[in-house]
Amino acid sequence: MAVYTEVSDDALAAFLAAYDIGRIVAFRGIAEGVENSNYALRTTGGDFILTLYEKRVDPAELPWFLGLMDHLARNGIVCPRPVPARDGVPLRPLCGRQAAITTFLPGVWPRRIRVEHCAPLGAALAALHLAGRGYAPTRTNALGPAGWPPLLARCGAGTETVQPGLGAELAAALEAILAGWPGDLPIGHIHADLFPDNVFFLEGAISGLIDFYFAATDLLAYDVAVCVNAWCFEADGALNVTKSRALLSGYGGVRALSAAERAALPVLCQGAALRFLLTRLYDWVNTPPGALVTRKDPVEYLRRLRFHLSARDAHAYGL
Repeated sequence: MAVYTEVSDDALAAFLAAYDIGRIVAFRGIAEGVENSNYALRTTGGDFILTLYEKRVDPAELPWFLGLMDHLARNGIVCPRPVPARDGVPLRPLCGRQAAITTFLPGVWPRRIRVEHCAPLGAALAALHLAGRGYAPTRTNALGPAGWPPLLARCGAGTETVQPGLGAELAAALEAILAGWPGDLPIGHIHADLFPDNVFFLEGAISGLIDFYFAATDLLAYDVAVCVNAWCFEADGALNVTKSRALLSGYGGVRALSAAERAALPVLCQGAALRFLLTRLYDWVNTPPGALVTRKDPVEYLRRLRFHLSARDAHAYGL
């Protein structure tokens, strides 16, 4: 579920009084998503999304996220664009949360990833990286390499309840990944969470990229590695090289990966797999029964991490 904060009719009417988007026609909660409360909003002025930012999002960082989305939308990326109120501000309180209205994007995310999804995804990611170059503010990636050791430590003894010996395996992997982590690759603004449910397709083409609330300023090729992990593995845990080749080819057709980025692809993929394994693991061992956070199995990413650790070079991914 993704409606954690209920919005009454009176509260919504008072909130919308600050905007020039018309009268309310329809309003309903959106079940998908795990971080924030999302509502589909239709007014006489069009279709919109109303998002209430829950406790896992730092309110102080919201202007950066919304500013990035606005910048990308102005520079050709089809993503939600924040709608400012009459005072020019896109962010304001609603029901004890900070909230914003963004434009609605048509399309559906692919429940079953096919090869033909991967090249357009790679091209869209590269276009996002290029479009982000003109956005001056930066944001440190809190879930980058510096955040992985404390995250593993906070999982504590609960790690062994997932799989015996997992703690030692992850500690060894973490040490190797940090030792090999590149420090001289191109940096820019990355999405950092471009999973299939954050990419809409319509009539075979990408119609929108959503959910920028993990975006940060980091290695561009790391964003590619996140997408390889999210889009190119099958249910049995095996990498589909045809998918990864298509993704990397689509990306390279818009922004060519440097020789150093290509050489670093295995360790970047290792780090991306470890990042999502650790956040899943943390939720798995620290979320009490009945909590709103939806737990996801960390073992899925353990299988991917093991593959990446065995990869000798970028040829393992179809390059």
